[in-house]
Amino acid sequence: MLYDCRSLADRDRGIAAAIEAVRNGELVVLPTDTVYGIGADAFTPHAVKALQDAKGRGRQMPPPVLIGSRHTLDGLVFSLPMAARDLVEAFWPGALTIVVEHSPSLQWDLGDLAGTVAVRMPLHPVALEVLRETGPMAVSSANKHGQPAAVTAEQAREQLGYTVRAYLEAGPCPDPVASTIVDLTGETPRVLREGAIPLDKLRDVVPDIADRED
Repeated sequence: MLYDCRSLADRDRGIAAAIEAVRNGELVVLPTDTVYGIGADAFTPHAVKALQDAKGRGRQMPPPVLIGSRHTLDGLVFSLPMAARDLVEAFWPGALTIVVEHSPSLQWDLGDLAGTVAVRMPLHPVALEVLRETGPMAVSSANKHGQPAAVTAEQAREQLGYTVRAYLEAGPCPDPVASTIVDLTGETPRVLREGAIPLDKLRDVVPDIADRED
């Protein structure tokens, strides 16, 4: 079902329906500050598999994890590098995804992670309201693999149909540019994907960050 979150009453119903769906291991589509995302509870393996199946992806492309609070990050990682803390302080919530080593004690199966996970805190009130109730969610762009990313929930529904329990519509994404991804698992931070946050802005915070071409 699609809920128009631009209406206060529909927003409340939609957010409640999305939270319930995630807790039940079902899929939801929600707006973010980049593009719309299809999400599932990060700690429910069958829900994560359903997400991958809906997109037409396999385990070799594990989804990023979205969180609703900076403090949640500390519970997901074994040790957070200072560069990661500085970047999070500067750009979260926002269009920055960081790749870090996840805690080995976590009971999740997001795919072939090789001990790392991509994490982001989005700058969108609807997404944050859902995430603060559900906890970490596996979230990927709300489209079939190889198809254009959805910039409205209606566009996502055209591609994903009944595989998703609740669609949260908040209008077109204001700036539909993918997040910048920075790998913080090595000795030198490195940009893996150029996106909404340019390299020069990252270097204002972490001067030695490497471009993906370096």
